Amino acid sequence: MTSHAPLIGVIGAGAWGTALATVAARSGKPVVLWSRSRHTASELNETRKHARLPGATLPSSIRATAEIRDLTSCRMIILAPPAQALRGIMADAPWLPPGHIPIVIAAKGIELGTGKFMTDILSEVCPRADPYILSGPSFAADVMSEKPTAVTLAGRTLEGAAALAASLSLPIFRIYSSADRLGVQIGGAIKNVLAIACGISEGKSLGDSARAALTTRGFTEMLRLGHAMGADPATLTGLSGLGDLILTCSSPQSRNFSFGIAIGRSDPAAARAATRGMTIEGEATAKAIMDVARKCGVDLPLCTAVNEILECRIGVDAAISQLLNRPLRPERG
Repeated sequence: MTSHAPLIGVIGAGAWGTALATVAARSGKPVVLWSRSRHTASELNETRKHARLPGATLPSSIRATAEIRDLTSCRMIILAPPAQALRGIMADAPWLPPGHIPIVIAAKGIELGTGKFMTDILSEVCPRADPYILSGPSFAADVMSEKPTAVTLAGRTLEGAAALAASLSLPIFRIYSSADRLGVQIGGAIKNVLAIACGISEGKSLGDSARAALTTRGFTEMLRLGHAMGADPATLTGLSGLGDLILTCSSPQSRNFSFGIAIGRSDPAAARAATRGMTIEGEATAKAIMDVARKCGVDLPLCTAVNEILECRIGVDAAISQLLNRPLRPERG
């Protein structure tokens, strides 16, 4: 590592934040990794291990801290908190480095109450920030164990995104660039809701054919919402849309998919108890996306069914029956 390498700050010492801190460290940059918990920060520094990433060791160039002001000298910030916590973390940020610095958001979701996407929230609370969004088919454990992964980084301009992507990319962590921040965020948000739906199908033992149908029809809902909001269809057929959807809807490594399995086997209350302490992004997004869909005049039957199940307004069996008895229509409709 060169001594003049810019310091990178990562906010959020969960599995994904820690994995992204490791990517930055492997690209030759010193990293400050912030955690709300002093105990977590101390444990990371002492053991170089993360409880949710067994077998992985943090690079020596990562320093964990519970002092948010330690990020003041950073030249780039990576934001990896739960989506619903982003506003609170960034609302009052006197520690934010001076000037116009890139902030890469790695949270996937839509804010409850406002229906705003992550880059909109950041622009609102930190006007001098230059927001980027990082998304795509990626599990923290795969990244930490250096398995090949490809994601998308979207910025205000393609040139800016490409330059930032090049500074962080590794041979085993490829970052493609985009100027479609909205499309990348739509894909990252809605796929979590659809992963719950596919998990429910798995929990009910409906079979692989049903899961494939759900994934495909779910992708249609993603495209439908993207079209209504003005996203580039090519973005949604790429890594941050279809790619992330395929991964999240098929692997127990996905918290949303596993949450859905627990619902299919029991009910939402039992599923919440089984996943206590874990952030299930799709749960809040399912509710938030209903407001967005209503404003856009878009019908999202699968997302609607998931939200109604989570709000206990309909049972799983009744929701499945309701979906299967919808009127037949042309496939592309």
